Amino acid sequence: MTDRERYVLLRDDREDRTTVFADPLRLITVRKAADFEPALRALQAAHDEGNWIAGFMSYEAGHLFEQKLARFAVDGRETPLMSFGIFAAPADGHPLARPRQRVENEPFVTEPKAGWDLEAYRQRFDRLHRHLREGDCYQANLTMPIRARWNGDPVAAFWSLIERQPVRYGALVSLDGPILLSRSPELFFRVDKDGFIETHPMKGTAPRGANAAEDEAIVAAMLADPKSQAENRMIVDLLRNDISRVTEVGTLEVPKLFAIETYPTVHQMVSHVRAKLVPGTSIRDIFAALFPCGSVTGAPKMRAMEILHDLEAGPRDAYCGAIGLIAPDGTMQFNVAIRTLSLFEGGEAVFNVGGGIVFDSNAEAEYEECLLKARFAVGDQWISR
Repeated sequence: MTDRERYVLLRDDREDRTTVFADPLRLITVRKAADFEPALRALQAAHDEGNWIAGFMSYEAGHLFEQKLARFAVDGRETPLMSFGIFAAPADGHPLARPRQRVENEPFVTEPKAGWDLEAYRQRFDRLHRHLREGDCYQANLTMPIRARWNGDPVAAFWSLIERQPVRYGALVSLDGPILLSRSPELFFRVDKDGFIETHPMKGTAPRGANAAEDEAIVAAMLADPKSQAENRMIVDLLRNDISRVTEVGTLEVPKLFAIETYPTVHQMVSHVRAKLVPGTSIRDIFAALFPCGSVTGAPKMRAMEILHDLEAGPRDAYCGAIGLIAPDGTMQFNVAIRTLSLFEGGEAVFNVGGGIVFDSNAEAEYEECLLKARFAVGDQWISR
């Protein structure tokens, strides 16, 4: 990798809050499975020493928390299994926290091409549907890559995308591996100062209407739609199970079920799951229990991950992993790295799109939903396929 500035920028557009970590004391990066557990211990030690931690964990790191999936992890990929910076403190007043205008005339992302055309998608969908019919899983989040070209300043592009679709859990990461530009609307988990952990699974999507009346009707239809509710409830149940592995008995609750959040291009169904962590729970314990997020895998989780590994025929890398921070006081916040671009040297950009498939899903509708979700990066550009 060429020498470049190392930083993590985290952005809550709705609260107009930007947190920047720059000039890390050191980096903890993993590209080999054998280095994964030592790196987790190093993260815990850095935390115990009173440092801040910010960075990302790739989806494939989730294979290493489960012995039966560990064979899927591939060493030496350009995108690390994880890369975290160790920082003395957030960088108050850093220039990265100020909006930056794009000076290029062409779009930041150009020449988008879907990894699968409809027929290729349908073939994978049909194989997945057979698993659903046979009871191997009840839901799985099938995703495909979109490859494109990028050009210009990623920082300016990050700020320009805020205007297109404000989100709560945006991030721009320049550590080891590709630069990650994430416009995620989904919280993976948050730990507060009192030791409560909360996760906000997002499952169920519908396009925006042309006006307020259409939007109101679409939201009402989502709330009454058995498919949307079934998709969301399955993931809520999965995350309740995951979160119970590291939390105190009797503290688990679902304060929100089937809430609708509205964004410029889509409506999303979101629920909240909350519980009190067992005292002494480590960073590793939390990730081992929850990672990757159930909303981007399926149910049952391990079997869905096995099936998806065979169907997707390539790594997700940073997509569907997590980006976030761990503070010295034990508070943490990580997004689910959806709506996330990996920007490689040489101008290649890769991002994935996908959706949860259940028994009554339709291949054409799911494929169109994938292309709708790609608009966060490409706007109204035609996506070749």
